[in-house]
Amino acid sequence: MKIGAAGLPADISVPERASGAIIFAHGSGSGRFSPRNRLVAKQLNSAGLATILFDLLTEAEAEDRNNVFDIPLLASRMSEAVSFSRGQNGLSRLPIGLFGASTGAAAALMAAAKHGKHIGAVVSRGGRPDLALPVLHQVTTPTLLIVGGYDEEVIEMNRTALAALSCEKRLEIIPGATHLFEESGTLDRVVELTMDWFSRHLGAGQQQ
Repeated sequence: MKIGAAGLPADISVPERASGAIIFAHGSGSGRFSPRNRLVAKQLNSAGLATILFDLLTEAEAEDRNNVFDIPLLASRMSEAVSFSRGQNGLSRLPIGLFGASTGAAAALMAAAKHGKHIGAVVSRGGRPDLALPVLHQVTTPTLLIVGGYDEEVIEMNRTALAALSCEKRLEIIPGATHLFEESGTLDRVVELTMDWFSRHLGAGQQQ
């Protein structure tokens, strides 16, 4: 599958009787093959959620490191993915959630600010929501920020973002976790929190 004007490659998984669709926003030069996001996506699929993992940048764009931090560009690609999902058989009827990591979290929140009621929930994993600070007051989508307990600098950035959000919001700090959640059990906790958030706000995560 290809998404948007740039023809960005996407891996889409739609389980039988899916009850929601989660679009992933990768960050820091990562793409649809991110092992951590693919692990999260696999668990979401098992819970009855469709997932869309796609590259936010073309190969040529990814060679320029500045594009990794071009949040408006990344957000425009997320918006294209939202529009794509709303026009696809098997996805169009599903409530949409956004899952962002690193700079992808800012892109997800900027897209949520644009699409409003069409986005049911946002989850940020080790994200930089502060990079979307100018539009955070426009976000009406319930937003969960997840940060590792040892990721002290990013914790402060997330607290700044949390204060700027006026929607339903929560900051979860996972003890013993660093930025990439490589420690035993920490990514499992990310999955638990993510599934709970999407279940409550999308009416998803349960077979219908």
